[in-house]
Amino acid sequence: MNIAILGSTGSIGHSTLEVIRQNKQKFSINLLTARRNHKLLLEQSKEFNPKFVYLEDEQARKIYKENALQKKIETCIIQSQEEFEEVLGSDETNVVVAGMVGIAGLIPVHFAISKGKRVLLANKESYVVAGEYLNTLCTQTGASIFPIDSEHSAIHQCLANTENKTDVSKIILTGSGGPFLNKDINEFTSITPEQAINHPVWNMGKKISVDSSTLMNKGLEVIEARWLFGYENIDILIHPEGIIHSLVEFRDNSVLAQLSNPDMKIPIAYGLSYPERIISGSTPLNLQEVGSLNFLEPDFKKFPCLKLAIDLLSVGGTSFSILNASNEVCVEAFLDGRISYIQIYEIISKVLDKIKIKTVESLEEVLESDKNSRMETSSIINNL
Repeated sequence: MNIAILGSTGSIGHSTLEVIRQNKQKFSINLLTARRNHKLLLEQSKEFNPKFVYLEDEQARKIYKENALQKKIETCIIQSQEEFEEVLGSDETNVVVAGMVGIAGLIPVHFAISKGKRVLLANKESYVVAGEYLNTLCTQTGASIFPIDSEHSAIHQCLANTENKTDVSKIILTGSGGPFLNKDINEFTSITPEQAINHPVWNMGKKISVDSSTLMNKGLEVIEARWLFGYENIDILIHPEGIIHSLVEFRDNSVLAQLSNPDMKIPIAYGLSYPERIISGSTPLNLQEVGSLNFLEPDFKKFPCLKLAIDLLSVGGTSFSILNASNEVCVEAFLDGRISYIQIYEIISKVLDKIKIKTVESLEEVLESDKNSRMETSSIINNL
């Protein structure tokens, strides 16, 4: 199986390569991509010998090429977006792992779907802003979307033998609650970026760590689940231990849950090998050591971003792209120290009130909504 890993130097890319390291006889790498981390990409190229690599940043691409020549690495360096799409869409690429963060992943995910590829999706933003449109495109091209974040992979595993959609009464997404689950709401005004990125369970990048602290990530996952699985009855359950990754309730009131240690290699291995199972390289789960599992309802007063995202399910259209775009700008501003933690929600709410929500009928409408939302959000931040 020939694989393209988009965002190979990020956390998803790193975990994917760890799984492949455990199963080298089953997989080969056709393409690795990164934004600008030429040093790590060079190390990955030396070990995994991809046929192609692509760096979006031109200067990073130049440095990579010089170092690759010195180390006699013969991987072909893609020089343009057009060449990147040619390789991604070729018959030599069977599976595309979408590990990029943010709306930047939408264009390559859309392209891979348009070429009928099997896409392993960790880039939740793509399906948040354009899920309905991408589902239609999958039907037209024969492409398939396979979720590899822990929650949606868990749902997929729980639904794997369900033939009748009406057998399902509810999907339950779990979340650890992030670093501020037990923090007094009156202390939220003084939360720092360093505190927000210190996740108690998962080791992730800064942006998604902040989303986890506000529980915006859980709201985005609810929207994503709506489009991935086609169910509208979706609940959120806070589960601090992060052992149960999601649950499905059936109409006979039985509930299936998927359990494992919190390790991204498990859903990635499941996605790469489905319907078979392969070695993930993760640590086995020891329930005796875990001891107990706890569950709480989400506190919408402490985490209004979650409630905001859930409420948009009844709105639809470009409301999702407005939410996502404004959140990305706000999180960046918070990490840069330009706004406070509680202003993330306040600003997103203002932007949703200001921008007209439209029906999504094309990718261009999603991108236009994204652009306008970023401009409006930046304007509000600059005028604070």
